[in-house]
Amino acid sequence: MIELLRITDPVRLSWLVALLADAGIEAIVLDTHTSIMEGSIGAIPRRLMVDADDADDAVRVLREAGEA
Repeated sequence: MIELLRITDPVRLSWLVALLADAGIEAIVLDTHTSIMEGSIGAIPRRLMVDADDADDAVRVLREAGEA
């Protein structure tokens, strides 16, 4: 797994996961539970991860969307 980015904005993260899914790239989000447990101050970012084989395509999708 390759980490694409760390983010504290759950809405933007959801949008990025949807962008990747539309491109046929499966992404997973790590640290969701830890982020929720710390409260709403956004101190612990969530990590957007993809398979190493999909990393180049995922970066391209994010760049085309202005997110990388």
